[in-house]
Amino acid sequence: MRILLIEDEPELAAALVAALKRYGMVADHAGSLAEGEAAAASQAHDVIVLDRGLPDGDGLALIPRLHARGLDTPVIVLTARGDLGDRVVGLDAGADDYLVKPFAVEELLARLRALRRRPPRAETDSVRIGKLAFDLDARTGEVDGRALELPRRELLLLEALLRRRGRTVLREVIEQAVYGYDDEIQSNTLDAHVSRLRRRLAEAGAGVEIHGIRGVGYLLRESALQEDA
Repeated sequence: MRILLIEDEPELAAALVAALKRYGMVADHAGSLAEGEAAAASQAHDVIVLDRGLPDGDGLALIPRLHARGLDTPVIVLTARGDLGDRVVGLDAGADDYLVKPFAVEELLARLRALRRRPPRAETDSVRIGKLAFDLDARTGEVDGRALELPRRELLLLEALLRRRGRTVLREVIEQAVYGYDDEIQSNTLDAHVSRLRRRLAEAGAGVEIHGIRGVGYLLRESALQEDA
């Protein structure tokens, strides 16, 4: 399991990261809302362990931001606020579980395992981001009701990015989705297709951007201008 721990108390964070590693889990740590959002967008995680009292705001504010990016990673909320009203607020905000401080590490581990055993959430057949609507089953897209016409390679590329929207998609993952075993792939083949797809999406006014993460892969998200509109 890969866990994202968003906790601003250094001693608690260090202890939890060490405990998770002892039990064979990979633990990424972020100390604020901003760092947590960036970490969630750049790396896929099985579960997010999220503190409410963060230096730049209530941790619950992160959950709708992740959902807006198309991320539905299960979230366990950590908090010192243990009354019923606070638990209800946390669960209504989209948290999957709620753990009150102080807690035993063994209980956190048990809750992580329980979340991991849950069946995956059904993926919606239709994706909407920016002004782009895309049917994952039919592999058809439209922008503001106008059909988006793309060559086959760029269509497969867009689908691969949309299925993991809001997260960095590794080059190898994209290449497996776009190219066949017999295709000859040069070092710049994928980059060329990404460049052409960027141009077509911009010309169509899709309101999405494809960001290149040097040496790693690509990230598709709603454009900054679209977010501010």
